[in-house]
Amino acid sequence: MKIEINTLTPELFLELYSSVGWEPPCIEQVREALINTIATFTVYDCEQAVGMVRLIGDGGMSFYIKDFAVIPSYQSKGVGTLLIESLEKYIRESISPEWAVSLELISTKEAVPFYKKKGFEERPCEWDGPGMFKMIR
Repeated sequence: MKIEINTLTPELFLELYSSVGWEPPCIEQVREALINTIATFTVYDCEQAVGMVRLIGDGGMSFYIKDFAVIPSYQSKGVGTLLIESLEKYIRESISPEWAVSLELISTKEAVPFYKKKGFEERPCEWDGPGMFKMIR
């Protein structure tokens, strides 16, 4: 398997997004989101895209993992690990060596064990409140 950075197209995004059962947004919305994304990471097995993730944030203090999707037949086969490791390497290479930055996400219930193995902490925790979100229409 190989990983490519910043090659994710709106069409491929929609294919991978839909593969995990999520209701996809319209292609114009995806196109705008990709334009404003810090980086995208796509895993390929030969020529088939099997996973993706977007990195968004301010580039200095806060980064956010968004749209992390691995097609079901490739889950639990190292694709997610490759995506996380590539994303974290990208951040480390993009920031000043003395900086500490926040890497955040909202997980599905099923993916919590995966993220915990990768060093993420659940919220709420002893020192912080829950992650929150609000959809605006």
